[in-house]
Order: sequence, then structure tokens, then C-alpha cells
Amino acid sequence: MGVIFKRQSWWLDYRSNGRRYRQKVGPSKALADNAWAKVRTEIAENKFLDIRKVKQVRFEEFADKYLEMHCKINHRAYERASGGQLKMLKKFFSGKLLHEITPLDIEKFKGVRIKEVSPATVNRGLARLKAMLNMAIRWKDFDGPNPMKEVRLFKEDNHKLRYLETYEIDELLSVSKGNIKAIITVAVYTGMRRSEILNLTWRDVDFKNNNIELLQTKSGKKRIIPMNRMVADALIGIKKHPKSAYIFHKRDGQPLKDIRSIFFLVLKKVGIKDFRFHDLRHTFASQLVMKGVDIFTVSQLLGHADIKTTLIYSHLSKDHKQRAVDSLLPKVDAIRTLTPESIIGPAEQELLTV
Repeated sequence: MGVIFKRQSWWLDYRSNGRRYRQKVGPSKALADNAWAKVRTEIAENKFLDIRKVKQVRFEEFADKYLEMHCKINHRAYERASGGQLKMLKKFFSGKLLHEITPLDIEKFKGVRIKEVSPATVNRGLARLKAMLNMAIRWKDFDGPNPMKEVRLFKEDNHKLRYLETYEIDELLSVSKGNIKAIITVAVYTGMRRSEILNLTWRDVDFKNNNIELLQTKSGKKRIIPMNRMVADALIGIKKHPKSAYIFHKRDGQPLKDIRSIFFLVLKKVGIKDFRFHDLRHTFASQLVMKGVDIFTVSQLLGHADIKTTLIYSHLSKDHKQRAVDSLLPKVDAIRTLTPESIIGPAEQELLTV
């Protein structure tokens, strides 16, 4: 740290208030030494060039602010954000000021978490941390840069899918009753996420046109989901609460939040293991692809922002490439048999025989 020579110029390379700074001075060593002396003086006086003070915001304090002022207000996975991800981040980075968090600190966090959970789960936590620090920069609680820019995520096995076969769907629904049966039915036959289903209100459902209109989605875009007969019947069978607009509600009318226990109980009755509620969404997509529905349509139904996300299901349709090229073939009854007589007239045929 100090004055260094790099790429034919002298540079200042140092840390102040937990941040690293690099400044190009020029070809003069004397000028670089003078600049370095000035910087050292300013650092000693707890100043930095423009006498800017670094805001002292602790990570755990900002985490609470982020949860209340962003997640809760914008309905962006509030329940999930307040759960394990944020708790683990607060536990690890507690006591640190935002500007003190370095890429090395985050790598240490990765090292601890990968011993406890899967790479995918670690990556979700890192994504949460990145979003929090970006929001801190936007709210002027942290002047950046975001240290997550220098941190690589773990590679994930995105092609490992867990989905139900048709007979398993039938068995799962046969042992289910009441709300959980309706919730599973909606998940299997619409591909909706758990949070989307549990936050459904009666005004979101249009029985006349057989569709569900989602205004609050993960991508932030409105999504129209068509209903088949199974979904419509399941929703019609739900008893309305006199003082609540929510379809799936508690006794006090508040929306259901935790269905994990009852869902796993139903799975246990059927004997299905290693299965999450989110895998019902995979089941919806997988069944569509295996029945010949094109990937673009499946992507639209799932509400994916990028079709690359949907391509993980393409391998389930073993003959989808064959069907694609076969679709170019003309129908047999539309083919007109061509003979020399039908192509050229009598005069031209006479010339050909000369």
C-alpha cells in the first residue's frame, strides 16, 4: 500500500475507512510522493479528499430497515426474507458497518454456509445480500461499491428436476381433503408459486372467462393464468369467509402462511419422499412438455422472464426435435402427383422426343 509504479505511471494504492482506493498520479515520482503525503495526513485527520464522512450504519440495523421498508411494503417475498436467509446474514455480519464488509468477508460466509446447506441455498443468500447492499447504496446508507461484484456464486445443478408422474398426482389428490387438496390442485394444474396461491383473493379469479389474474408476481409483471375444469371446481368448492377476500384463509380471515406440516403429512400418506411444494410447479411444467406443449408456451404459463429458465424442461420431451422437423412435412392428401405431362405441354413434349 502506498505509492506504486504500474503501467508506466505512478499510482496511490491505500485503504481508508474500510475501503480500498486507487488513484493515478502520472509519470512523476516526486508528485506521487507529495500526493501520498497529503493523503496520509487527511487519513490521519479522518478525512478523505473532499472531507466526506463515511456513514456509520451497522448491517443488522439496515437489515431490519430493508425488511420493513422494502420487502414488506413491496410484497417481495416478505415471509421468506424474514426467515432463514436474513437471519443467517444478520448472524454472520452482525456488528459490521456496511462499508466494512469486504469480498473476503463474503467468501468466509460462503465457506461457512456451504458446510451446512446446498450450493443453491448459499447462492440465494448471496443474492439477498447483493440486493440489500444495492438498496443501501440507493438509500444513501452506503456509498459502495457493492463488494458482491467481486464474489462468484457456486455452480448449481439446475437440471436436477423432481416432479410427479400422473399416477402420483392422482394418489396425492386422493388422500387430500379440504383446503390442502384445493391448493395442491391449483399448484399442479396452473404452475403457480406457493405465495401466489396463498395470496389469492376472490377478485383475482374470473370464473366467466376461466382465468386467474395475478397482479403481484416475482417478475413484477401481471400474469393471466387459464383455469381448467379441475382448478375451477376446486376453487368453487372453497367456502368463503364473510369478512375476508382471501380464498385460502385462517379462521380469522387472514391468509394462510404455513402449510408445510399438512403438505408433508399428505406426502407421507402416499409415500412420496424428497419432494417440496415448489416441485408441484416443476410437475406442471414437466407434464406439459411431456405432452408435447412447446417450450415458449410453457414459459409464458410459468411467467418466466427469460426462456432460458424454462429450457431445463426441454430434455423431458425426447422427440420434440423430431416433431419440430416433421411439422414441416406437407400432408399426404395435399401432395399433387407430378408427371412430365403435367409439367410441360404437348408441343414441348414433341420437341423432347426429336
